[in-house]
Amino acid sequence: MSRYTISLTLALMPLMLLGQSEPIDLQKKDTVEYKEQYGLRVGADISKLVLSFVDEDYTGLELVGDYRLTHKLYLAAEIGNETKTQSENLAQTLLYNFETSGSYIKAGVDMNTYENWFGMNNSIILGGRYAVASFSQTLNDYSIYDTNQYYNQEFLAGAEPGREFTGLTASWLEFVVGIKAELFANIYVGMSARLGFLVTNKEDDNFPNLWIPGFNKVTDGSNFGVNYNYSISYLIPFYKKSKKKKEPDQQ
Repeated sequence: MSRYTISLTLALMPLMLLGQSEPIDLQKKDTVEYKEQYGLRVGADISKLVLSFVDEDYTGLELVGDYRLTHKLYLAAEIGNETKTQSENLAQTLLYNFETSGSYIKAGVDMNTYENWFGMNNSIILGGRYAVASFSQTLNDYSIYDTNQYYNQEFLAGAEPGREFTGLTASWLEFVVGIKAELFANIYVGMSARLGFLVTNKEDDNFPNLWIPGFNKVTDGSNFGVNYNYSISYLIPFYKKSKKKKEPDQQ
């Protein structure tokens, strides 16, 4: 009996040695993968829509969109049209009332700086835009405020109420910081703050550009402007790419 046992052991020895040549992995590895969606996200700035209903002196519409290039990088753009009527008063006296109307387009990139939890798709965005606007201004009315009533000065040389100044343009660089969160499947809400720096500002010799669509108020002695964006958008998915769940750091 022992002779047969020894013979069987010798016969199985090569198989036992072959099995021991492969290392035994005592730690199970997580092979779960999450499919990230890549596509075109389109929507609108809801703040401009709301303001158009509540403010009779303002009408505006801005469409927003971005396209995902990589895990963190997006191409982004906004296109809009705004009309705004404003007045400037001094000591309860009307200085001037004017209307600005025109369109603009902004294009650039967004970088998502937020590392999502597994399965989430939210963003904390840093980005930049180059923007151009084409618009006109109409001087609706004005009056002269002068403590010396003996003088009859002109508000602006060659300007009269009702005159329209056309062919106005401007361009600026815009720094963007904001967030976007997935509210429901493929539906996102977002908000951003934008700091603009005027690069070019073509204005009429007889009337300065006091407000630029997409840029906001123009301040004397400064090329900076600030505006905000509150958006709701929908993701049109084109394809998916796998993203492996990160392994926890080993202590």
